[in-house]
Amino acid sequence: MIPSRRAMLGAGLALASGIGVAAAGAEPEVSVRLSPAFDRPGPEFEGWGTALAWFANVSGNWNEPVRQRLADLLYGSGGLGWTIGRYNIGGGARPGAEPGLRPGAAVEGFWRQPEGTTGDAWWRPEDEAMWDWSADAGQRWWLDAIKARVSDPTLEAFSNSPPWFMTVSGKVSGAQRALDDNLRPGHEALFAAYLARVVDELQRRHGVAFRTLSPVNEPNTDYWFADNRQEGAHWSPARQAAMFIAADTALRARGLSTRVSGPDETNSSTFLADWAEYPPAARRAIGQLNVHSYGTVNQTGVRDVARASGVRLWMSEDDTPMDKDPENFDSVSSALALAEHIVLDLKRLEPSAWVFWQAVEDLSARNGGAGSNWGLIKADLTQPPAGPQDLHVTSKYWAMAQFSRFIRPGYRLIFVDDIDTVGALSPNGQELVLVHVNGGLSARRLVTPPGWTGRAVVSDAARHAEPSARLVAPPRSVTTLVMRKTAAKR
Repeated sequence: MIPSRRAMLGAGLALASGIGVAAAGAEPEVSVRLSPAFDRPGPEFEGWGTALAWFANVSGNWNEPVRQRLADLLYGSGGLGWTIGRYNIGGGARPGAEPGLRPGAAVEGFWRQPEGTTGDAWWRPEDEAMWDWSADAGQRWWLDAIKARVSDPTLEAFSNSPPWFMTVSGKVSGAQRALDDNLRPGHEALFAAYLARVVDELQRRHGVAFRTLSPVNEPNTDYWFADNRQEGAHWSPARQAAMFIAADTALRARGLSTRVSGPDETNSSTFLADWAEYPPAARRAIGQLNVHSYGTVNQTGVRDVARASGVRLWMSEDDTPMDKDPENFDSVSSALALAEHIVLDLKRLEPSAWVFWQAVEDLSARNGGAGSNWGLIKADLTQPPAGPQDLHVTSKYWAMAQFSRFIRPGYRLIFVDDIDTVGALSPNGQELVLVHVNGGLSARRLVTPPGWTGRAVVSDAARHAEPSARLVAPPRSVTTLVMRKTAAKR
């Protein structure tokens, strides 16, 4: 069952300008004047979404009422209204390997090892007997669930690791040493054939379209090693480049319109280090630039790469709870941290989409530990498919709602001269949406731009995306202003 109302944030608008008069004994209100630059339009925004991966691998097998409720919370018109999904093509661990990955992270591969085969050189992609299209039923359920709720979803396939038999270590969690590449030398074309065939089959079997395929994930990091608890692989920039070219070739060979995306680097600084080493052929193979925002240095540099290349840019993965914030479904601190991070990402990267990591995370305060506030919804991912499954909707969920319910696909990001405010304009120019994060202790009176009137929606410790009678951002809140252009006086 969904717990009763959880806490959240509120917010407001743009330019700081002074202190207003407040009632005796109350904190003074700070006046914030909105200054959108309508003559400086940013990119058309494509929407919001999540990587499916682990939580979908588990929850897609849950009992029908709970999984339908969860899909409504994320992709339903009365929920977050997301339109983007990132489907994780699992590498798939060696049969009989000792379980060691975290709940949900053992995503099945679509290969089948024939009986009697040994070693790691047996797989032949042209042999239909070596494919298993019944695999990954949980995550595939989510493809159908998204399709049922979104008229034209934007889908991306992505990979964390090659299948075990294409790796050096024989493990999908990484090489023995974290900085060693784990795809066996010369296997780029074979791995690309695997990914392209999966994309092709899933499109046909589920009646969906994957616009992009990302073959590597956070590649040039020291995150991935053999004893890790999730799939991952290190890729040097040279091996990344070779993989992008191989993936593009494999997709074209199958006659697919799916384009390669990447490099899905962990942060902008590492993205720029990778990009600087790609040869022209690798850059040409990339039809969409993806970057994560686990670190915010050099974000405008990635923005400039996208501008100079004329290639669409996504912020394709992030989750930002407050550091060391103990697990608490009502934590306003983690909700504010997420909201502020979104605002700054949109302002500095100017991406065409903002994609969450795992919308649903496992309960983490176990065995006396404090846990953490990763995820928008918490659930026990170790429960059997039959349940019970309790969904805990957190304050971070409502922080996300302040953005995704109002900045819709087709809106265009616009510059707003206030560090705490992000703005977007509707396609017809008649609706202006501004999301303001007030992490302070004083209320902020929001002064709207001339020629616009509208309403406020607030999330804070007491409200969940609820209408507000005043254009005031309460302390510790996120506020969305939905403004309409007023008719000119004659």
